[in-house]
Amino acid sequence: MSANLLNWWRGRDRPGWRNFAVALATLALALALALYSAAMAQSGRPFFAGIAAVLALAMATWVAVAIVPKMARRTSLRWLLYQVDYRLTREGVIYLAAVFIVALAAVNTGNNLLFMILACLLAGILVSGVLSRVVLTGLDLKVELPEHVFAGQPILANVEIANEKSLTPSFSIRVVGAKEKGPSQILTRPVYFPYIPHQSAARQSVELVFPERGVYRQNAFGIRTKFPFGFLEKTRRVNSPMELVVYPHVEPTDDFYEILPLLSGEIESVHRGRGHDLHSIRDYLPTDSARFVDWKASAKAGALKIREFAREDERRLILAFDPSLAPRNSAEENERQNEKFERAVALAACIAWHFFEVRAAMQFRTPQMATPMTSAGEIIYAVLRELAYIEPDRKNSGAAFLESLVPLHESFKIVLTSQPQGSIPTPLWSSSYFIFLDSL
Repeated sequence: MSANLLNWWRGRDRPGWRNFAVALATLALALALALYSAAMAQSGRPFFAGIAAVLALAMATWVAVAIVPKMARRTSLRWLLYQVDYRLTREGVIYLAAVFIVALAAVNTGNNLLFMILACLLAGILVSGVLSRVVLTGLDLKVELPEHVFAGQPILANVEIANEKSLTPSFSIRVVGAKEKGPSQILTRPVYFPYIPHQSAARQSVELVFPERGVYRQNAFGIRTKFPFGFLEKTRRVNSPMELVVYPHVEPTDDFYEILPLLSGEIESVHRGRGHDLHSIRDYLPTDSARFVDWKASAKAGALKIREFAREDERRLILAFDPSLAPRNSAEENERQNEKFERAVALAACIAWHFFEVRAAMQFRTPQMATPMTSAGEIIYAVLRELAYIEPDRKNSGAAFLESLVPLHESFKIVLTSQPQGSIPTPLWSSSYFIFLDSL
């Protein structure tokens, strides 16, 4: 306690305290002059009474004009701008009912004891309002989320509250997501802070799960408390716009396991083989042929090193997603089609993640974007982000997008589309593997 007082004394606002002391002394002198003026008036000395009254008024006016503005400029009034919502709790309803009953009894009986009890009850409401307001002021909120979030996978979000008040702590604080219309919220569970000391911060972790891919937004948070008596639940709104992109689920699905053997037979990522392009240099194994020894690297390392080469029949991989869907006649058919579209998005994410894990060279294409042909590790999160945003397109047929893939005959293509087989351009069949949404 003494250390806190010492720190407060060292960091005090000396000009502000000086102005406060001058104002207090001046007003005390003005009060004394006002009392003296009243005494002179009662004793029949109007001249002295008038002079004392004028001096008292002049001193009070000087404090109001000269001192109060200086003190106001040095005072933070941010707490007046806080938007606070009030909700009467069940305990508060019972308490107000008790106050009403005591008030009726006091008025009807005129019992002084009941009036004293009523005054204490009303004072409790006043104290509750003041203390809860103090608890909610001077708090700074920070919410930290992981950079990459996948649908269906739990994550830990860190919520930190900094208490910037110089003397008073905060008790029994809950951080909640503000309920608003529109997109899904980010913070769906309250985070509780029992105690936050002054001039310090407290941090809590909360587990969150986002069931679906897409964009989640949180325009504001609420700092809520029932302290001290629980009569009112006060929520201070903190505007903090946040946006979180949730990637599709990348755990292998049944559809992925069905097509993976077929894909493996069509194309492989970069593997070692007997080609001409150097892939890597590794340590020698007893089963390796001596003709692949890299003598320069071996001389440098002082141990035998083997050269590995890329396969000559390696092909570049293009993962193409066609979001076009033909409009259906009924809402039920459209709903089934949307479900197949979501399965296709999840399958595309699984395929992209698979080739990322095997370090393949990949390009991702949709009608709206095309990544460069590069290592899947460099573009995987751009691919997942695009798949998080992608929506069905019922205005375009998708034929133009498929035609744009025809000139890319040097790369093997995996194409997810809802187009019928008869509409697929013939040159694509020889260098592509098609996944039709109707088959999912």
